[in-house]
Amino acid sequence: MDKIKIVSEMQRYIKAHIEDDDFSIEKLYRYIGYSKRHADRMFKEFLNMTPAEYVKQIMLTNSAKKLSKSDESILSIALESNFQSHEGFTRAFKSRFSIAPKEYRIEPCPIPLFVQYPINHYHIIKNNEGKDMDKNSMICTVSLITKPKRKLIFKRSKTANGYLSYCEENGCEWEGLLNSINEKFDTAALIELPDDLIKEGYSPIAAGVEVPLDYPFEIPGYEISELPESLYLYFQSEPYENEDDFAYAIGCVDRAIEKYDFARFGYKPIKEKSPSFNYGAQPENGARIAIPVEKIE
Repeated sequence: MDKIKIVSEMQRYIKAHIEDDDFSIEKLYRYIGYSKRHADRMFKEFLNMTPAEYVKQIMLTNSAKKLSKSDESILSIALESNFQSHEGFTRAFKSRFSIAPKEYRIEPCPIPLFVQYPINHYHIIKNNEGKDMDKNSMICTVSLITKPKRKLIFKRSKTANGYLSYCEENGCEWEGLLNSINEKFDTAALIELPDDLIKEGYSPIAAGVEVPLDYPFEIPGYEISELPESLYLYFQSEPYENEDDFAYAIGCVDRAIEKYDFARFGYKPIKEKSPSFNYGAQPENGARIAIPVEKIE
C-alpha cells in the first residue's frame, strides 16, 4: 500500500502541475523524494510506463483536444506539448493515434485518448471501499429527460458484472476512445444492455456511447445499434472536492435508485429496448446513472 500511495501522489502532482510553465519530471522526483531510478521503477510497476511516458501520453491527448477544438497552428500545439519540432510531434501523434495531426484536424475520428486513472481508485473499487463512508449524506437530484432516436456504439463483455470486471476483461481504453467522439450525446458509460440487444454467451454489461443517427464512423471491435426515442430518469449526486470520494458519490446514487418510488411519480423502469447508463463519477459533476422508464397508464 505504501507504493500505491506514492504512485498515486505522483499522479496527483502531475495532474496538478503539468500545465505549469516550469513543470518538469525532475521537479516530480524532488517532490516525491525518490531518485529517478526508484521512482520510475515504482511507477512502472503499477502503470506499465515511466512518469516521462505518462506525461507524454497526457500531452498527446491534450494536443488532440486542441486540434479538434481550436484554430491554433499545429506547430504551436506541438511546442506547447513539449515537442521540439512539427516533425517529432507528428511522428509521436501518429504512433499513438494511428492518424497524423493534420488529418485528424480535418476529420476528427475516434481515437484512444489517454485517461489518467488514479491507481488507488482501482484498489478502492476492488476492495469495495468508500461506498458507505461515515459522512453527511450527499444530495441526489432526479431529472426526467427525453432522448431522441440515436445510435449506440458499444462493446460487449463475456462475463463482466461491473466496471472493474469489464476493464479487467476488455481494458480501460474504451473510455478515452469513446469520449474522443465530439458528436456524442453524453460521456462514455458502462451500460446494461436492453433485452433485445443481449446475445447468448455474453453478459448484459457493455461499454458504450450514444451518437446521432447520421454519425458516420465505425470503430473496429464495436457494434452499432439504433435506439428508439426513450424516456430516462437521471439520478445525479452533488459535486464533491476530493476525487477519492467517487465511490461514496456512486453509493449515494445507488441508494437513491433503490429507495426511489417510481410508481408514486407515474413511471416504471423498463429494460426491453433501452439500455441503462452508469456514467461513473467526476468531482465537478458528481455521480450519474440514467434509468430508462415509461409512463404508467
